[in-house]
Amino acid sequence: MNQALAAIDNFYRSLSLGRPEVAREDLPQLAPRSLNEADQRALLRAVERCPSARDRAIATVFLYTALRLSELAALDLADLSMSARRGRLKVRLGKGDAYREVPLNSATRTALEEWLEARAAQVDRRQHAQDPKALWLARSGRRLSARAIDMVVRGLASDAGLELSAHLLRHTCVTNLVRAGTDVVLVAELAGHRRLDTTRRYSLPSEADRDAAAEALLAP
Repeated sequence: MNQALAAIDNFYRSLSLGRPEVAREDLPQLAPRSLNEADQRALLRAVERCPSARDRAIATVFLYTALRLSELAALDLADLSMSARRGRLKVRLGKGDAYREVPLNSATRTALEEWLEARAAQVDRRQHAQDPKALWLARSGRRLSARAIDMVVRGLASDAGLELSAHLLRHTCVTNLVRAGTDVVLVAELAGHRRLDTTRRYSLPSEADRDAAAEALLAP
Protein backbone atom coordinates (compact mmCIF):
# COMPACT_ATOMS: atom_id res chain seq x y z
CA MET A 1 0.00 0.00 0.00
CA ASN A 2 2.76 2.43 0.92
CA GLN A 3 4.59 1.70 -2.32
CA ALA A 4 1.41 2.46 -4.30
CA LEU A 5 0.94 5.72 -2.40
CA ALA A 6 4.56 6.69 -3.06
CA ALA A 7 3.99 6.10 -6.78
CA ILE A 8 0.90 8.34 -6.69
CA ASP A 9 2.91 11.03 -4.86
CA ASN A 10 5.54 10.95 -7.58
CA PHE A 11 2.88 11.11 -10.30
CA TYR A 12 1.22 14.16 -8.73
CA ARG A 13 4.57 15.93 -8.31
CA SER A 14 5.44 15.26 -11.95
CA LEU A 15 2.22 17.07 -12.90
CA SER A 16 3.06 19.93 -10.50
CA LEU A 17 -0.13 19.20 -8.56
CA GLY A 18 1.52 18.93 -5.17
CA ARG A 19 1.60 15.95 -2.86
CA PRO A 20 -1.74 14.24 -2.08
CA GLU A 21 -2.66 14.32 1.61
CA VAL A 22 -2.99 10.56 2.13
CA ALA A 23 -1.72 9.00 5.33
CA ARG A 24 0.73 6.14 5.08
CA GLU A 25 0.21 2.80 6.79
CA ASP A 26 2.29 2.63 9.97
CA LEU A 27 4.73 -0.28 9.83
CA PRO A 28 7.02 -1.76 12.48
CA GLN A 29 10.61 -0.59 12.21
CA LEU A 30 12.70 -3.61 11.27
CA ALA A 31 16.24 -4.13 10.05
CA PRO A 32 16.65 -5.03 6.35
CA ARG A 33 16.37 -8.76 5.75
CA SER A 34 19.65 -10.67 5.92
CA LEU A 35 20.85 -14.26 6.16
CA ASN A 36 21.13 -15.76 9.63
CA GLU A 37 24.28 -17.62 10.67
CA ALA A 38 22.96 -21.05 9.70
CA ASP A 39 21.99 -19.87 6.21
CA GLN A 40 25.36 -18.15 5.78
CA ARG A 41 27.13 -21.40 6.62
CA ALA A 42 24.93 -23.31 4.17
CA LEU A 43 25.71 -20.80 1.43
CA LEU A 44 29.45 -20.93 2.13
CA ARG A 45 29.37 -24.72 1.88
CA ALA A 46 27.65 -24.42 -1.50
CA VAL A 47 30.29 -21.90 -2.59
CA GLU A 48 33.07 -24.31 -1.58
CA ARG A 49 31.44 -27.08 -3.66
CA CYS A 50 31.10 -24.88 -6.73
CA PRO A 51 33.56 -25.90 -9.51
CA SER A 52 33.65 -22.39 -11.01
CA ALA A 53 36.38 -20.14 -9.59
CA ARG A 54 34.54 -17.14 -11.03
CA ASP A 55 31.26 -17.97 -9.31
CA ARG A 56 33.02 -18.69 -6.01
CA ALA A 57 34.74 -15.31 -6.20
CA ILE A 58 31.53 -13.46 -7.04
CA ALA A 59 29.67 -14.88 -4.03
CA THR A 60 32.62 -14.29 -1.71
CA VAL A 61 33.04 -10.67 -2.79
CA PHE A 62 29.34 -9.99 -2.25
CA LEU A 63 29.33 -11.58 1.20
CA TYR A 64 32.41 -9.74 2.49
CA THR A 65 32.40 -6.34 0.76
CA ALA A 66 28.73 -5.18 0.69
CA LEU A 67 29.06 -4.11 -2.94
CA ARG A 68 25.89 -3.39 -4.87
CA LEU A 69 25.12 -5.59 -7.87
CA SER A 70 25.76 -2.77 -10.33
CA GLU A 71 29.06 -1.91 -8.61
CA LEU A 72 30.35 -5.48 -8.78
CA ALA A 73 29.32 -5.85 -12.43
CA ALA A 74 31.18 -2.64 -13.36
CA LEU A 75 34.51 -3.70 -11.85
CA ASP A 76 37.57 -3.67 -14.11
CA LEU A 77 40.85 -5.48 -13.55
CA ALA A 78 42.43 -2.11 -12.80
CA ASP A 79 40.02 -1.65 -9.88
CA LEU A 80 41.56 -4.58 -8.04
CA SER A 81 44.85 -4.38 -6.15
CA MET A 82 46.19 -7.18 -3.95
CA SER A 83 49.31 -8.16 -2.08
CA ALA A 84 50.07 -11.01 0.30
CA ARG A 85 48.55 -9.12 3.23
CA ARG A 86 46.22 -6.52 1.78
CA GLY A 87 43.67 -6.00 -0.95
CA ARG A 88 41.43 -3.21 -2.20
CA LEU A 89 38.55 -2.84 -4.63
CA LYS A 90 37.97 0.59 -6.13
CA VAL A 91 34.32 1.42 -6.68
CA ARG A 92 34.54 4.26 -9.17
CA LEU A 93 30.85 4.81 -9.82
CA GLY A 94 28.89 3.95 -6.71
CA LYS A 95 25.41 5.26 -5.96
CA GLY A 96 25.35 8.97 -6.73
CA ASP A 97 28.62 8.53 -8.68
CA ALA A 98 30.50 8.37 -5.34
CA TYR A 99 34.01 6.87 -5.29
CA ARG A 100 35.12 4.59 -2.47
CA GLU A 101 37.68 1.88 -1.74
CA VAL A 102 36.70 -1.36 -0.04
CA PRO A 103 39.24 -3.57 1.78
CA LEU A 104 39.43 -7.29 1.04
CA ASN A 105 39.82 -9.88 3.77
CA SER A 106 41.95 -13.00 3.33
CA ALA A 107 39.04 -15.21 2.16
CA THR A 108 38.10 -12.70 -0.52
CA ARG A 109 41.70 -12.29 -1.68
CA THR A 110 42.09 -16.07 -2.00
CA ALA A 111 38.87 -16.39 -4.03
CA LEU A 112 39.89 -13.54 -6.33
CA GLU A 113 43.39 -14.97 -6.85
CA GLU A 114 41.84 -18.28 -7.92
CA TRP A 115 39.53 -16.49 -10.34
CA LEU A 116 42.33 -14.37 -11.82
CA GLU A 117 44.29 -17.56 -12.53
CA ALA A 118 41.23 -19.19 -14.14
CA ARG A 119 40.45 -15.99 -16.04
CA ALA A 120 43.97 -15.90 -17.52
CA ALA A 121 43.63 -19.53 -18.63
CA GLN A 122 40.24 -18.78 -20.21
CA VAL A 123 41.65 -15.82 -22.15
CA ASP A 124 44.62 -17.92 -23.31
CA ARG A 125 42.30 -20.63 -24.62
CA ARG A 126 40.27 -18.11 -26.60
CA GLN A 127 43.37 -16.10 -27.61
CA HIS A 128 41.61 -12.89 -26.52
CA ALA A 129 38.87 -11.41 -24.34
CA GLN A 130 36.16 -9.34 -26.00
CA ASP A 131 36.28 -6.99 -23.01
CA PRO A 132 39.87 -7.29 -21.72
CA LYS A 133 39.34 -4.64 -19.03
CA ALA A 134 36.44 -6.43 -17.32
CA LEU A 135 37.09 -8.33 -14.10
CA TRP A 136 34.20 -10.74 -14.63
CA LEU A 137 34.04 -12.52 -17.98
CA ALA A 138 31.38 -14.75 -19.46
CA ARG A 139 32.46 -17.84 -21.41
CA SER A 140 32.18 -15.79 -24.58
CA GLY A 141 34.84 -13.39 -23.30
CA ARG A 142 32.35 -10.55 -22.84
CA ARG A 143 31.83 -8.67 -19.58
CA LEU A 144 29.41 -10.54 -17.36
CA SER A 145 26.13 -8.62 -17.08
CA ALA A 146 24.51 -7.65 -13.79
CA ARG A 147 21.63 -10.01 -14.54
CA ALA A 148 24.01 -12.91 -15.19
CA ILE A 149 25.85 -12.17 -11.93
CA ASP A 150 22.58 -12.20 -9.99
CA MET A 151 21.73 -15.55 -11.59
CA VAL A 152 25.09 -16.90 -10.40
CA VAL A 153 24.18 -15.96 -6.83
CA ARG A 154 20.69 -17.42 -7.14
CA GLY A 155 22.12 -20.67 -8.50
CA LEU A 156 24.53 -21.03 -5.58
CA ALA A 157 21.70 -20.22 -3.18
CA SER A 158 19.52 -22.90 -4.76
CA ASP A 159 22.31 -25.44 -4.25
CA ALA A 160 22.34 -24.43 -0.57
CA GLY A 161 18.56 -24.83 -0.31
CA LEU A 162 18.05 -21.06 -0.07
CA GLU A 163 16.26 -18.40 -2.06
CA LEU A 164 18.09 -15.08 -2.24
CA SER A 165 19.48 -12.38 -4.51
CA ALA A 166 22.76 -10.55 -4.73
CA HIS A 167 21.16 -7.63 -2.90
CA LEU A 168 20.42 -9.84 0.10
CA LEU A 169 24.13 -10.66 0.37
CA ARG A 170 24.86 -6.93 0.56
CA HIS A 171 22.34 -6.61 3.40
CA THR A 172 23.94 -9.59 5.12
CA CYS A 173 27.42 -8.08 4.98
CA VAL A 174 26.26 -4.73 6.36
CA THR A 175 24.25 -6.48 9.11
CA ASN A 176 27.30 -8.56 10.10
CA LEU A 177 29.43 -5.42 10.35
CA VAL A 178 26.89 -3.54 12.47
CA ARG A 179 26.22 -6.48 14.80
CA ALA A 180 29.95 -7.07 15.25
CA GLY A 181 30.13 -3.59 16.78
CA THR A 182 31.87 -1.83 13.88
CA ASP A 183 31.56 1.94 14.10
CA VAL A 184 28.49 3.07 12.16
CA VAL A 185 30.45 5.79 10.34
CA LEU A 186 32.94 3.20 9.09
CA VAL A 187 30.14 0.84 8.04
CA ALA A 188 28.47 3.66 6.10
CA GLU A 189 31.75 4.39 4.34
CA LEU A 190 32.31 0.73 3.41
CA ALA A 191 28.73 0.27 2.20
CA GLY A 192 28.62 3.54 0.27
CA HIS A 193 25.72 4.97 2.28
CA ARG A 194 25.34 8.72 1.93
CA ARG A 195 23.18 9.01 5.06
CA LEU A 196 23.98 7.49 8.46
CA ASP A 197 20.27 6.88 9.03
CA THR A 198 20.41 4.29 6.26
CA THR A 199 23.18 2.43 8.08
CA ARG A 200 21.51 2.71 11.49
CA ARG A 201 18.53 0.78 10.16
CA TYR A 202 20.67 -2.35 10.27
CA SER A 203 20.86 -2.10 14.07
CA LEU A 204 17.07 -2.39 14.37
CA PRO A 205 15.61 -5.73 15.50
CA SER A 206 14.79 -8.25 12.79
CA GLU A 207 11.85 -10.64 12.62
CA ALA A 208 14.19 -13.38 13.87
CA ASP A 209 15.17 -11.23 16.85
CA ARG A 210 11.53 -10.77 17.80
CA ASP A 211 10.80 -14.47 17.42
CA ALA A 212 13.82 -15.31 19.59
CA ALA A 213 12.67 -12.85 22.27
CA ALA A 214 9.25 -14.51 22.38
CA GLU A 215 10.78 -18.01 22.62
CA ALA A 216 13.09 -16.86 25.43
CA LEU A 217 10.04 -16.29 27.61
CA LEU A 218 9.55 -20.08 27.73
CA ALA A 219 12.95 -20.67 29.35
CA PRO A 220 12.73 -21.63 33.06
